[in-house]
Amino acid sequence: MPVMTRRTSLGALAALAAATPAARVLAQGAPPPAQDRPLFGAKEWRLPNGLRVVFSENRRAPVVAQYVYYSAGGAEDPAGRSGVAHFLEHMMFKGSPHVPSGELSRRVAREGGNDNAFTSRDVTAYYQQVEASRLPMIMAMEADRFAAALIPAAEFESERSVVLEERRQRTDSSPRARFQEAFRAALWGPQSWAGRPIIGWEDEIRAITREDLAGFYGRFYAPHNATLLISGAVEEAAVRDLVERHYGPVAARPGAGRDRLVAPSAPHEARLVRREAAVREAVMMRAWMAPSLTAGETRHALPLEVVAHLLGSGQGSRLHVALVETGLAVSAGASYDSEAAGETEFTVWAMPRRGVTPERLEAEAVAVVERLVQEGPTEAEVARSTRQLSAGALLALDSFGAAPRMLGGTLAIGLPAEVVEFWPARLRAVTQAQAAEATRAVLPRPLHTTGWLLPEAA
Repeated sequence: MPVMTRRTSLGALAALAAATPAARVLAQGAPPPAQDRPLFGAKEWRLPNGLRVVFSENRRAPVVAQYVYYSAGGAEDPAGRSGVAHFLEHMMFKGSPHVPSGELSRRVAREGGNDNAFTSRDVTAYYQQVEASRLPMIMAMEADRFAAALIPAAEFESERSVVLEERRQRTDSSPRARFQEAFRAALWGPQSWAGRPIIGWEDEIRAITREDLAGFYGRFYAPHNATLLISGAVEEAAVRDLVERHYGPVAARPGAGRDRLVAPSAPHEARLVRREAAVREAVMMRAWMAPSLTAGETRHALPLEVVAHLLGSGQGSRLHVALVETGLAVSAGASYDSEAAGETEFTVWAMPRRGVTPERLEAEAVAVVERLVQEGPTEAEVARSTRQLSAGALLALDSFGAAPRMLGGTLAIGLPAEVVEFWPARLRAVTQAQAAEATRAVLPRPLHTTGWLLPEAA
């Protein structure tokens, strides 16, 4: 079953890996890699039809991964039709001229491999992972739906029911998921490209037509708007030959690019409070509109990665020390993803310990942020964060499929491969002054929303 997920960026993987004890040992004891050493050594070229191809050889296991990234996600949904990109992802498994509905997944499973897809705000991606000698098989099938997905009318309504059930299970049945969806809509606006849910609002999912999906496919699923990534135990020459054979014949066609408005001048709602009978643990969130590597003051993007880490990356971070270690919160953290197409958000959150009032926790959390703005981070904090994030990026490479996920997500939002290849070196170059400047540029801004999800009042 296709799944919907947030795009996996290098920063997100690095932050996750950096939280592990192994990352901290590596960060403290291992010398940093050479400044000019690429992570993957990927080769990149384009076919005459416009398709970008990226290859990263990886001999750690006799397997290969194929990913196709389209530079369009939930943010490209038509007005009043949120969920089109995700719905189309489902329908892409319903057959192509030479591959019957469901057959791609069945063939991959028979070979002992796995396949799936995901839709994020910025991209839609399809992938398979199989034993290396089966690359021709998966390439032939993926190229077939790349060229001409059928989107069969006979399966359209049944798949709409699947999408609606997915929404019920993932969002509607979870108070926290509903709150997070409403919180993003409060920050950006419920009909803005950044505020719409990727899976779609329920009434708009029900309104989607097959023509909406076909139109989205025609606008965005064109060779010039796609990136093919191959990573694994195969030779470059063999990959080039297979790509020419299977993807080369796909006809070039015109298509649309991203058309995103700049961030609004004020949040849609400055404050959101929800009470739910099923909620047992309260949670507070505050998010600021922030620049990314593609929009706004882009020079602040990597420093903001460092600021998010030192502010809320677990033990040793400012929020953890001030809120968790003092007994005010059971957990607290911060998040930021610089790799986004358009503006993004910088978020802090905390869950109060039983008996601590929301007002007290919020005041303390705000005070932590304000102190960081006024004083700036210390050199020791910046050094710790850059070490741990760099180590996390290196540890993330042990995951098979890391190369295509990192490279594909970056290239599909319009950034060059060098952003991924030299990400640890660029991160380690962030200075205390740059982190302080980024903090002052974003966190005091009025462009933020505060939200609380609370147990229902007695």
